[in-house]
Amino acid sequence: MPDSSLRLAARMKTLAPSPMLKLAAEAARLRAEGRDIISLATGEPDFDTPEHIQAAAIAAMRAGDTHYTAADGTPALKQAIMRKFARENDLKFAQDQISVSSGAKQVIFNALAATVGEGDEVLVPVPYYPSYLEMTRMLGGTPVAIAGDEAQRLTAAALEAAITPASRWLILNAPGNPSGIAYSRDELAAFAGVLRRHPHLWVMADDIYEHLLFTGRFATLAEVAPDLGGRILTVNGVSKAYCMTGWRIGYGAGPAPLIRAMSTVQSQIISCPSSVSQAAAVAALDGPASVVDELRAAFDARRVCIVEALDRIEGVSCPLPDGAFYVLPDVSALIGRRRPDGRPVGNDADIAEWLIKDAGVIVVPGREFGAPGRFRISYAADTALLDEACRRIAASLGKLR
Repeated sequence: MPDSSLRLAARMKTLAPSPMLKLAAEAARLRAEGRDIISLATGEPDFDTPEHIQAAAIAAMRAGDTHYTAADGTPALKQAIMRKFARENDLKFAQDQISVSSGAKQVIFNALAATVGEGDEVLVPVPYYPSYLEMTRMLGGTPVAIAGDEAQRLTAAALEAAITPASRWLILNAPGNPSGIAYSRDELAAFAGVLRRHPHLWVMADDIYEHLLFTGRFATLAEVAPDLGGRILTVNGVSKAYCMTGWRIGYGAGPAPLIRAMSTVQSQIISCPSSVSQAAAVAALDGPASVVDELRAAFDARRVCIVEALDRIEGVSCPLPDGAFYVLPDVSALIGRRRPDGRPVGNDADIAEWLIKDAGVIVVPGREFGAPGRFRISYAADTALLDEACRRIAASLGKLR
């Protein structure tokens, strides 16, 4: 019998589990039952961590580097991060302006925990990564979703209209999850013009997909608008570009007072990031650029193929993303149809459910990202697997009448 004395905190009434991790668990459950399942729900490169990075971790362990580190990262990793920003983004930071955490997601949580209280607003462009909203709610803040234009891009006018005296942060993720949208230097400059008129609003630039940009040159807000650097936290990590999701290392760079507050938060939650993972991250950041170039080329080829395959399906329209490894096809034309068993398809969640049942393919409903009428596919999977998934999706959606 469960212990009836358990009382959950009030925040648990609104806090939702990560939809992607929930679907990953569902995929594992169905496979254990013997189902042939293709999961395209999780944003995780399907390549192994490069060997030189693994070797650095092994060397660190053999050297006895298996103890606590400073709460917000080792000096060696902070120096590597500083070199990365100077080399790739023309940004200069001091060591006390760098924070290392167990993943970029924790960097974001630490910053919000250090700054957001009851009634504070966090502005999040649509479509959004769901954790931004859940973290904000968990801390007593209010997430404010900002609708983009017809192409789902944030505009300076929409940003201006969303700002209130209670606005505390804008979280700008580009290339973005789930849309793959990236912003040009001109677009970032337009956002900067709005931000200069609202000095109380800070910006979190989530650049975790920086190295997976397929069009143009990557730019981040702190680089485009250096005069705003005193209220920008630039977030990044090694998970996506270096195939190190399980190593759990992310980092942030920004004003020293904010970094100190984030370190205090982190010291009470995890004590410090993994020492071995930090040693591996140094090797990743200082290692050969060819590793990232090869990964980008592989994902670019998959991007083109999956968009072409999805666009061939009647009732599906799939925009070509600028970066990351997701597509967000529009399937709203299929809503209102019926399954062969007569059950109506009322929304994108129904379509996702049908694909699991009939095709054995797991996708994430767009409503999880504030984009109803769509679903998200991660193409961080083997090309043959993606081809088979698209074949199954086409066959199953073709049964809707």
